[in-house]
Amino acid sequence: MRALGIDLGSKRIGVATSDRSGTIATPLTVLKRSGSLETDYRAIAELVAEYEIECVVVGLPLHMNGNYGDAAKSAVAEVQQLTSVLSVPVLTFDERRTTVTADNILMEQNMNAQERRKVIDKVAAAVMLQSWLDGRKMTEARSRD
Repeated sequence: MRALGIDLGSKRIGVATSDRSGTIATPLTVLKRSGSLETDYRAIAELVAEYEIECVVVGLPLHMNGNYGDAAKSAVAEVQQLTSVLSVPVLTFDERRTTVTADNILMEQNMNAQERRKVIDKVAAAVMLQSWLDGRKMTEARSRD
């Protein structure tokens, strides 16, 4: 299953995609928020069509204790809107600590802060999507046992 990972931000949307087997997530692009949700969702729909995506996974920014804050509530509202625009299932997945993990990965590659800012959203989307893919594979393996 080819999936698209989305990290919704107020200024940027990080996007990652999986390979066709649904095994490996790769950072794809960063979309700058246009000021129009319709325009932003159209850009996501174009990526869904271009990459033959079968499922969209949106990061859910929960508090560290698992509670929903304003950001998570906003993400859920956007997921509901995206669901009405896209022709594929739209799911949410816990994205806690993905930006921290992405930042650590980029620092290990000796990227300076300015370079990291340009790509961190798509790397965070890939970290989140990879976690979702790994969890899906583990669930499938357990159901076969």
